[in-house]
Amino acid sequence: MAKGKVFFDQDRCKGCELCTIACPVNIVIMDKTKINIKGYNPATVSDMDKCIGCANCATMCPDSVITVEREK
Repeated sequence: MAKGKVFFDQDRCKGCELCTIACPVNIVIMDKTKINIKGYNPATVSDMDKCIGCANCATMCPDSVITVEREK
């Protein structure tokens, strides 16, 4: 199975949650324990080991705050 790593520019995230809907393995969540500089709960990953590197989250992000790296 493919593996990936997801990185978020959490201070630019506006909490729209589109990335959480786009994730086929349901690991992208809103971090309810943090508030970024814009006043939103930023997106994060609940279990990086389950990331398949599909980049659906990054594709859906209207502000391009998500970077996905695929492992070979």
